[in-house]
Amino acid sequence: MTFRITSGAAATKLNKHWQFCVGSGHAALAMRTDYLRQLKFVHDELGIERVRFHGIFNDDMKTLSSLSNVLDMIPGLERVRERTFHRCGLAYDNVLAAGMKPFVELGFMPELIARAPRQWHFDGFSNMNPPADFNEWATHVSEFIKYLIHRYGKEEVESWNFEVWNEPDLKMVFWIGTRAEYFKLYEVTAKAAKAVDEKIKIGGPATSASKWVKGFVRFCEDRKLPLDFVSTHQYSGDPLGGVEGSKSFEDEDDGFDLEEMAAKFGGESPLANLQSTATPLEAIRTLMGDESETKDLLTNVFRNNADIVRDQAKDYPLYYTEWNFSAVFSAYSNDTRKAAAYILKTALDIEKSIDGSSIWCFSDIFEEMHQFTEEFHGGFGLLTINGIPKPSFHAMKMLSQLGEERLDLGDGATDGEIGIAAFKSEGETQILLFRQSMKQLDLPKIAANVTLETDKKPSRATAQRIDEDHCNPLKCWERDGKPADLNQSEVERYISESAMAEEKIEFQCADSEVSFSVSLGVNDMALVRLIF
Repeated sequence: MTFRITSGAAATKLNKHWQFCVGSGHAALAMRTDYLRQLKFVHDELGIERVRFHGIFNDDMKTLSSLSNVLDMIPGLERVRERTFHRCGLAYDNVLAAGMKPFVELGFMPELIARAPRQWHFDGFSNMNPPADFNEWATHVSEFIKYLIHRYGKEEVESWNFEVWNEPDLKMVFWIGTRAEYFKLYEVTAKAAKAVDEKIKIGGPATSASKWVKGFVRFCEDRKLPLDFVSTHQYSGDPLGGVEGSKSFEDEDDGFDLEEMAAKFGGESPLANLQSTATPLEAIRTLMGDESETKDLLTNVFRNNADIVRDQAKDYPLYYTEWNFSAVFSAYSNDTRKAAAYILKTALDIEKSIDGSSIWCFSDIFEEMHQFTEEFHGGFGLLTINGIPKPSFHAMKMLSQLGEERLDLGDGATDGEIGIAAFKSEGETQILLFRQSMKQLDLPKIAANVTLETDKKPSRATAQRIDEDHCNPLKCWERDGKPADLNQSEVERYISESAMAEEKIEFQCADSEVSFSVSLGVNDMALVRLIF
């Protein structure tokens, strides 16, 4: 396969939206030292500026509690309540110390002001109900903003983003209410925050699969509500029709329903044939599977949906505050270069449609469903629980090294069997090559032959690779029999064995042209740097 980059290729400023933010496990984790080491590492290595996590108002953060939680045998103590954001401050202190800013997700509902008791959730601390009294919720939000301004100062807090809730379209999972009730929650929250400081930046609807944006923006504008940014989410398995389309807004359903998912099993446990010695990871993988290998997923769903949502969001900044290859926790593919190739291609495909994004998430220190201790368990993280960089981390590292200008190589340059993108910085041109596939197929390698028109001769050419033998710590771990509970020397060895290397490659110069060749297997990536 042959590519030619002409000297007349136009250059535009590259939108490094992937450095805007990164996702994370729940707020309480930000008080752990291992979490903070990894957060700082991600900031320092990838240049990511913010971190977003769930549960700042979860009951494990103790923002609102009563003495009856401690002495439940004494009548009347339920009336003795305490509101304190001390633990929130500890979490945010640590985020700021890592060199980052919080992207504040306002949720979930403190049990004492929720409409109903906590029913269930992945982490055991999150109440997904609307408030019993919206005025009580408004007071909680107001006091929270006042606390932050007192602790960090107006100028600092005004530089943060405040997002109302998380994925309220997922009934019974993240919101036990209607769409209308979420819109009311947004209205009450935005007004309460702005009443404290009109420069606080607030937005939503933080939906899954690019949903609700058109109606949400219309709702805010019709009611003249504060709206500083629009946010939504997208994963590769999410539907192409997730955005509001041919149906009227009022006729569209609320999306995924946990009760419907349970009903499909017809009363028969999907774990009926599981061995009694099965681990929690084996059980979860039996339940959830790896849809990327069993379904024919479309490559460009995110790009197509982002283009639609860009129009729906009008002139408001558009942030995709969660995205990744797979929304299926425990999927084997999450630890492989297949996820990395998807992240690389998709980040480039959407860079002209959105303003900022947040890959989900930076670490497998993640307790939403269960804190699996297997080093590679299909978690969403760029890093394993012990901080070993996965191929997805290395893909983000490649993206972080790109120059400030992107060369226009024409429509479809990233869509062929081998995709190509080119970038410029002072004294250097980078060419990114990838062979992205939604399934990990065993096919022969293909040579990508690249010619660059230039009036200068490079002093050297180097390549970084992500493939079966480069940046593949999963392979090293499986080779050793999948050892459990790694000690520090083992962690360091796996990091060293799978570290991204920069190797010299051969190139040819003739008649104001530079040529080189790179071989790529399925889901392989290569970043070639020509230094002039």
